[in-house]
Amino acid sequence: MIRLPSKNRLKGYLWAYTMALVAVCLTICMVRFPEVAFQAAVHGLKVWFEIVFPALLPFFIGSEILMGLGVVHFMGVLLEPFMRPLFNIPGVGSFVMAMGLASGYPIGAVLTARLRKQKLCTRVEAERLMSFTNTADPLFMIGAVAVGMFGIVQLGVVLTIAHYIGALLVGLVLRFYAANDRERIPQDSIQGNVFVRALKALYRARVEDARPFGRLLGDAIKQSVNTLLVVGGFIILFSVLIQMATTVGFTAFMAKAFGRLLTLFGLSEGLASSLVSGFFEITIGSDLVARAADASGTVLPLLQRTVVASAIIAWSGLSVHFQVAAMINETDIRMTPYVAARALHAVFSALAAYFLMPHLMKASAPFATITVPVFSPGTLTAATSFWRWRLLHLGIYPLLLLLILGLVHATFTTLRAASITTFFFRR
Repeated sequence: MIRLPSKNRLKGYLWAYTMALVAVCLTICMVRFPEVAFQAAVHGLKVWFEIVFPALLPFFIGSEILMGLGVVHFMGVLLEPFMRPLFNIPGVGSFVMAMGLASGYPIGAVLTARLRKQKLCTRVEAERLMSFTNTADPLFMIGAVAVGMFGIVQLGVVLTIAHYIGALLVGLVLRFYAANDRERIPQDSIQGNVFVRALKALYRARVEDARPFGRLLGDAIKQSVNTLLVVGGFIILFSVLIQMATTVGFTAFMAKAFGRLLTLFGLSEGLASSLVSGFFEITIGSDLVARAADASGTVLPLLQRTVVASAIIAWSGLSVHFQVAAMINETDIRMTPYVAARALHAVFSALAAYFLMPHLMKASAPFATITVPVFSPGTLTAATSFWRWRLLHLGIYPLLLLLILGLVHATFTTLRAASITTFFFRR
């Protein structure tokens, strides 16, 4: 009698053999096309070293320092009444929400993993939080995609608003994810005003950490650089992977299947190749969709290209997905809810872009176009100015989001206290 393997073991066999087959095929392709692999690796390294590393390193370090100083605990107590009813996550999620929505991939996943390691949220809460806070940053959508790739300034407003509408809708939907889960992180019973309790939570967290500031700074730099090295490895790997898939014709094969899917939604098959590339990597896919044309070489309608670009940015690509998997590898956070949320975010963002286009971009008005390529070389002065404004932009946006959350919470608390006072006064 033949004993069949269990369902879980069968899945394990299938996954192991599939990954081994992909690795062998990739190795063979790199040996067969060494020049293509080398150029793709150089391109990925250049993108990481010139764009990703200087953009994210200061904020990774700042986030680590703020967590070590207890600022996250302060915000957790202060914004718990606001985050719990809306997104069913603890107040500390407000810090991840502000940094993730404003600073881009993969800061949301990194900070969520840190909260989980410090036991500031449950596994389900971490999965909810990561699924809607690990998003693209506004500077990428406006500066790189809208201006650099499409050459249309106004399009950045459409992409950004549609992206954040989709992210918030995903967060509201996922508040019902695992609704029967009753696990909660116990909260300390500190009496008094909410602001006083938040200050006490900050002080207690700092005392428990107990690291001198010099050591805290060193640990923050070391942890941030290690994280960005992992991110850089994934960027280079997927740059090679996409180029190899294109060289052997795998991308063209997948484009046929994606083309049939696009026709079901009334979109042109000319967007299929860019959608396939965006399935793997966000930047390459966005660049291709900006230049998408039909078989005759005519550029496709802007509305169709914008809808697909919005979906690609929300999906973020397998490259970002694997970065997220690496960031949460040492935690018990599962990837399945995150991947499902990315697909849902792509649908929401595409629909939002479709309905926002007629209202945010006037068809009768001439579009402001810029013909400078997004990655064109410039002078040292221009490059320095760009990075100064990039750092300023990514530094201010999280603070503005936190300020808005704080003002909303203060208004809500004041109105609730006023209604209670009025109720007792009338009695």
